[in-house]
Amino acid sequence: MTTIAVLGNGRVGGNLATALTRAGHEVTVADRAPGAAADAARAARIVINATPGAGSLDRLTALHDELSDKILVDVSNATIDGPDGLPADLIYPGSSLAEQLQEALPETRVVKTLNTMLFPVMTAPATLTRTPTVFVSGEDPRAKQTVRELLTDLGWRTEWITDLGGIRTARATEAAILFVPHVIRSSGFVPFAISITR
Repeated sequence: MTTIAVLGNGRVGGNLATALTRAGHEVTVADRAPGAAADAARAARIVINATPGAGSLDRLTALHDELSDKILVDVSNATIDGPDGLPADLIYPGSSLAEQLQEALPETRVVKTLNTMLFPVMTAPATLTRTPTVFVSGEDPRAKQTVRELLTDLGWRTEWITDLGGIRTARATEAAILFVPHVIRSSGFVPFAISITR
């Protein structure tokens, strides 16, 4: 059992919290209020950023002390939304939210994952008709191994998990969000994920 704080109580955060609790972890969900987030982060071993990516950097930088020496699992994408509310551009082109977080929080071990799929797939990958892939990016090997174990608790088989390398590789997975609106417009809001087939 691991103590986990999920920051963000929307569809993504709620979905992850429910699944991780079901897997036997001690999970606290905090909304975006600074006090609630600080208390949850302080008491947890692992913190999951499920807040809207556009404001994540400011929110999490304010938790610098609480996040020190913690694993921060970043599942958000920092985007500028179009008129229809879907992602239209990246806030950090040539970089990524994960890189910005790691730079701002040098004593925190940031790991990027679960950001290349619609949220229902995060906790139910086996429901798709073909094998999905989940990517992991981060500088700390032990932190990434811990996150891999969490992913298996969420239903991801070991062979479905691809470690891309350092945190800089997160810019590639975050950029993948830009094709999501086009898929949704053409096929509707049907769960899907990126799949690497060999």
